[in-house]
Amino acid sequence: MATPRKKLPIIGSVDRLDLPEFGLVDVPCKIDTGALTSSIHCERFKIVERSGKDFLSVKLLDKRFKHQDRKILWFEKFMEKRFRSSFGDMEYRYAIKTSVVLFGKSYKITFTLSDRGEMTYPILLGKRFIRNKFLVDVRQENLSYQQKLAQNT
Repeated sequence: MATPRKKLPIIGSVDRLDLPEFGLVDVPCKIDTGALTSSIHCERFKIVERSGKDFLSVKLLDKRFKHQDRKILWFEKFMEKRFRSSFGDMEYRYAIKTSVVLFGKSYKITFTLSDRGEMTYPILLGKRFIRNKFLVDVRQENLSYQQKLAQNT
C-alpha cells in the first residue's frame, strides 16, 4: 500500500514574497525549475574586518526593482560558494541564509548574492528551495500574493 503524499501548494511562474529579516514585502520573484540555486539582487559587495571577524557588506535591491533598501546590510554569517552560471562558467558568489514568506508561511532559504540588474526579477527561486515545498504550474502567476491580498481585505 502506497503512503499518502503530502499535498503541496501550487506556485506559479512568478510571485511576490516577503523578506521579514530585511523589512521588505511584496518583492517580485521568478520561480525557475531550471536553476539549482536561489539568488537575490545585490550590489557593492565588500568584506570588512571588524574586531577580528570578517563581515560581508552589501546593498540589497535597488530603485530599478522598486524596492530600494537604502541601508547597507552587514552579514557576519555568510559563505562563498562555487557556482556554475547559466553560460556554464564557474564562478564564486557569496551566499547568505535568511527567511522568505510565501502563502503566509515562513521558509528558510539560502540565497546566492548576485547583480541581477539586467534581469526582470530581483529574486530567483531555484529547485533546491522549491523541491518538496511546492508544485509549479507555469500557467499561474502571483498565487501567494493573491492569497495575501484576499486575506487582508
